[in-house]
This record gives sequence, structure tokens and C-alpha cells, in this order.
Amino acid sequence: MKPESVPPPRTGSPGADGTREARLGDEAWFDQIYAGEFAFVWRCLRSLGVRDSDLDDAAQEVFVTVHRRLPSFRADAAIRTWLFGIVRNVAFKQRRRRARKPTEPTDAATPDVPAPGPTPLERAQEREAAAFVSAFLAKQNDKKREVFVLAVLEEMSIPDVAGALSIPLNTAYTRLRSVRADFQRALMRQAREATNREGKP
Repeated sequence: MKPESVPPPRTGSPGADGTREARLGDEAWFDQIYAGEFAFVWRCLRSLGVRDSDLDDAAQEVFVTVHRRLPSFRADAAIRTWLFGIVRNVAFKQRRRRARKPTEPTDAATPDVPAPGPTPLERAQEREAAAFVSAFLAKQNDKKREVFVLAVLEEMSIPDVAGALSIPLNTAYTRLRSVRADFQRALMRQAREATNREGKP
């Protein structure tokens, strides 16, 4: 999945001169980022463990932060690399808030709603796959989960992943190999369990 194009910022800090034209330009640029990257932000928040009931608040918090920090965005930075840094911080704060409220009921797993068209069997398979990935990610530590989300689910290049996470390139490759091996083992374990269930009378 390739990142949707977002117009580059003007030279220098957007809106730094405080003119009405600059402010209007910043608002238009923010609107385009919001429209082009909202789905990316939503998917990442969910994959990083934000509960469904908290997604609206978390996404709003991300874009409030984006709006506030937009004047400091560097022209040489990739928009999704910059966005993911904000998403990661918001997801961490959301999970920490939830950890302080252990008595609240947890959300039931809610897979992504498939687009119209697939057959009932295909929709069931999509739901099962989404539930499997969600359960797998829930068992990973933050470092592995973040690499899996960006490299596997969002199909970002490893150099971009390393940039988004502010880690050395070799570290990104090492984490990706490790989490892919974990995922493969989880798939094999699920396949064995399915085979055993089918073999029972």
C-alpha cells in the first residue's frame, strides 16, 4: 500500500509569518493531510492496541497534535514517518489510561467491516484473519508490534520504518525478522489446532 500523496509544505515554517494567506494555506494543507491519512492513522491506532471504543478520541487527539505541530514539519520528512511518531505517542497514552481503569469491560473483537461484494464465506474468512492478526499483535511487545504494523500491514519500506521509529536500519531488519518468525509460528500453531479440531469425532 503506497502512501497517498500530500502536497509538500512551503519553504520554511508554514504560517511562520502569521499572515492571513499563510494561515489559510496551513489550513488547506492540514485538510489534505486529514483526508489523505485518516485511514492510515485509524489503522495504526487500532493495530497498536487502542480499543475500538477509544478510537474516535485517539484519532482526534492525533490530528489536534498534527494541527498544532504542522508549522514545525520539515520539508525533507516523509509525512507518514512524521505522523506515526504522533500516533505511537497517542496510542501509548491511551493504553496507559486504560491500564488505570482495570474494572471497565473490555471491547469484544470487532474486525474491519469488509467492502461490499465478497461472498459470505469470503467475509467470514476476512473476519477470521483480522481476529487472528489482532490476537497476534496483542501478544507482541511494543517494539515488535510497531515494526509489524508499519512493514507488514502498511507495507512501508524498512528505511522508512527505521525513520518512523528512530532506530538504526539494522535494528529494524532484526525486529522484522523476529516478528515475522513469531507470526509464522503462530500460523503453524493455528493450523495444527484446526487440524486437531477437524480430526475429533
